[in-house]
Amino acid sequence: MRHIISVLLENESGALSRVSGLFSARGYNIESLTVAPTNDSTLSRMTIVTTGDDRKIDQIEKHLNKLVDVAALQDITIGSHLEREVVLVKLLAEGEQKADLDKIVKAFNASLITVSTRQFIVEMSGSSEKVDELLKSLNGLTILELARSGVTGLSSDETALTAEQ
Repeated sequence: MRHIISVLLENESGALSRVSGLFSARGYNIESLTVAPTNDSTLSRMTIVTTGDDRKIDQIEKHLNKLVDVAALQDITIGSHLEREVVLVKLLAEGEQKADLDKIVKAFNASLITVSTRQFIVEMSGSSEKVDELLKSLNGLTILELARSGVTGLSSDETALTAEQ
């Protein structure tokens, strides 16, 4: 089962390395990893997407909590949550393909950035499933490059993940 673990950790060098090292040392796979500073300049939020049964996720959480850098963590997939991913797709489209591309972009509420007369960049934010659907719909076009941000997310309940927890 897919889990999104939100981790608040000290915003200092080596913290990311220690967390990712913990996963690799124990044979846990990270499907997606995003890290950025929070509104508290001393903390960063790391969002880790991994898979495993409840026992495996419990073990991951216990190991993470032992790290000095970790201030708090929460498996946000346990309750209601909001998750987003950004995708940028550089592609070629000519003639009739331009009209098809425009329809796809509108259908997914994405943005189309014109680079040249035949090269475009599609930008979209949404769930990983929506990003996958967009990419499938672009299948008939020539994709030159693709960049996905990885998942980030927050619990949608009224509580906040804080270092005091």
